[in-house]
Amino acid sequence: MKIAILGYGKMGKEIEKVSLEKGHEITLKVDKNFIGKINSDIDVAINFCTPETAFENISMALNNRIPVISGTTGWLSNYSKIVELSKKKQTSFLYSSNFSLGVNLFFELNKKLTKMMNNHDDYNLAIKETHHKMKKDNPSGTALKLVEDIIQNSKHTSWSNTKKNNSIYVESIRKNLIPGTHVVKYSSEIDEIKIIHKAKNRKGFATGAVIAAEWIQDKKGVFGMNDVINDIKMK
Repeated sequence: MKIAILGYGKMGKEIEKVSLEKGHEITLKVDKNFIGKINSDIDVAINFCTPETAFENISMALNNRIPVISGTTGWLSNYSKIVELSKKKQTSFLYSSNFSLGVNLFFELNKKLTKMMNNHDDYNLAIKETHHKMKKDNPSGTALKLVEDIIQNSKHTSWSNTKKNNSIYVESIRKNLIPGTHVVKYSSEIDEIKIIHKAKNRKGFATGAVIAAEWIQDKKGVFGMNDVINDIKMK
């Protein structure tokens, strides 16, 4: 594949490394100093730019009918516009708050645990996420996805970054160079139950994004990482 990398920071460089290891070609790298146009002969664009530039970069690719894989969080107020543009240009767009295959398994585990805990009102629910100090969005997109799945599968209706009755408490910590740790905890007066996902490095995120880019070839529509994983399971 000919790949354009939109956002050439730490994740962009890791995606480049994984792509080259898998035999793909990087034909364009867009960073904050980029001036120019994207070529329409590119097979797919992988976007991990800043939240401030995400809408512009994704739109640039879709306007050239280039499929886009996007892992940038913190820009989703414009998500519906990107969906409309993707349909208008008859191309494809895939967004995920986290491309790690392990995290997506963690999402499924979170849903199952939520359903199991529905009738146990004596447990308080909290989510704690820890990331490197350069991460701009707060809470993380992964934490918000965990919250969304809990709300859809339980009696909970809201979340808060302060401890409030009946709300899911979400704590965000930014320190050092931590790639990402997420903890879902149910605690009562007598015990607690935790599920944890801890990323050891960025390679898992980059690998998942490249797998998604390979998967989306010749497809039309708007997708999520669950579509990729479910398709892989069936093969």
